[in-house]
Amino acid sequence: MKWVTFQTSEGMQKAGWLHQDGVVDMHFISGGELPKDLLTLIQHYEKFQAQVKALYNSCEATYSLEEVKLLAPLPQPISYRDFYAFENHVKTARSKRGLSVVEEWYQFPVFYFSNHLAINGHEEEIVSPRECEELDYELEVACIIGKKGRNIPKEKAEEYIFGYCILNDWSARDLQRSEMKVGLGPAKGKDFATTIGPYIVTPDELEEYRIDEGFMLDMTAKVNGQTLSHGNLKDIYYSFAEMIERASADVMLYPGELIGSGTVGTGCILELGTDVHPWLQPQDEIELEVTGLGVLRNTIR
Repeated sequence: MKWVTFQTSEGMQKAGWLHQDGVVDMHFISGGELPKDLLTLIQHYEKFQAQVKALYNSCEATYSLEEVKLLAPLPQPISYRDFYAFENHVKTARSKRGLSVVEEWYQFPVFYFSNHLAINGHEEEIVSPRECEELDYELEVACIIGKKGRNIPKEKAEEYIFGYCILNDWSARDLQRSEMKVGLGPAKGKDFATTIGPYIVTPDELEEYRIDEGFMLDMTAKVNGQTLSHGNLKDIYYSFAEMIERASADVMLYPGELIGSGTVGTGCILELGTDVHPWLQPQDEIELEVTGLGVLRNTIR
């Protein structure tokens, strides 16, 4: 299934799933039995799963895609952890600063917490921080936690994934560069915006791309129609299962938490260099595409 949150022409926010060339309002189609928002459904999915399956196989679309605007599928996740899981990105990004990869990076996957209340969706405008002159995109994949768990072993971690989506971890590189010198991690260089979408895809829809512990998903980024980034999820050093194992160590994970993969190799201007493409400017259109997960598009304001 492809889960969505959308806005009607009357301005009402609803949630449901894609159905052929339309979307299903799950609250309406169930006679009010399914919740109005996706977060509540994820938090109680075991209760609603049988009903969702029955409706999915029998219902018709409530709206055509032309009648609605797709929003971030999970507008306010419970939390947002972003990992640093692609070796090529780590090597290149650190070499730009004259640094090698630290030994500890190979010992365990690391992450930082970002602003889970600054989530944007497909075709939303992104507002750059006022002091930023070096705005960058980051091409990533994210998973959404689907059930509660603590100290989850990697062998069972995929049982806790509700679905996957594209993630763009926007970065104000000049702000980030200054604050990272303090050694506490990114803050104002990151917390102004993160884009996810255009929908959340359940794991069963990606099985045809399965390889070992992950998926072979082609990942590309375009700016104003020009392809700049090209990678593949198969090149990830730490799998989502390993990320979940690390994130849940000695702490409870809850349904509705968002976990990002970190940037794929070549997946940002920082890696490519401004000789390949300058930092993002107002009116630039950024389009991220991942096999099986769709296309996520935004414009800079």
